[in-house]
Amino acid sequence: MNLERVAALVRELLVEIGEDPDREGLRRTPERVARAYEFLTSGYRQKVADIINNAVFESHANNMIICRDIEVYSLCEHHMLPFFGKCHIGYIARKKVLGLSKLARIVDLYARRLQIQERLTAQIAREIMDNTKAEGVGVVMECRHLCMMMRGVEKQNSVMTTSSVLGSFHDDAPTRNEFMQLIHR
Repeated sequence: MNLERVAALVRELLVEIGEDPDREGLRRTPERVARAYEFLTSGYRQKVADIINNAVFESHANNMIICRDIEVYSLCEHHMLPFFGKCHIGYIARKKVLGLSKLARIVDLYARRLQIQERLTAQIAREIMDNTKAEGVGVVMECRHLCMMMRGVEKQNSVMTTSSVLGSFHDDAPTRNEFMQLIHR
């Protein structure tokens, strides 16, 4: 990402909306925004293999593994405004488990791209399934979208919920129901 180019574009944007980019409060804003977007879109410059970093471990566990309430911060691809909330992940291992922090890191990798929540949820589920060869995976995401809250319909209390269920979480209703009950305790 070319930070100087992004800063120049932000400066142009400030002029277009009627601001003076040379006034005291805005003098360094273009550079700050460029660095912020570098971080907020860092998922484009990361690879899942580097995030997992061989933290897939042999295990005899075949029970449900759940990590709830993983914070999610992303930018919607339609308005480039934030959406944020929680992600709940569950999977049933066959012979391999992921290091716990890797679940949150996978969420961050995909969240730090321009996104729609539906795709983000599916991408997380697919990566966990592919990297663990799990019997099944479930991902549920509950987010608030600023594009709905501070513009457009201005609905302050709306929460969007998406889910992606693969393998036994898709095919077996009791497994899916156990996951849903455990994440909403």
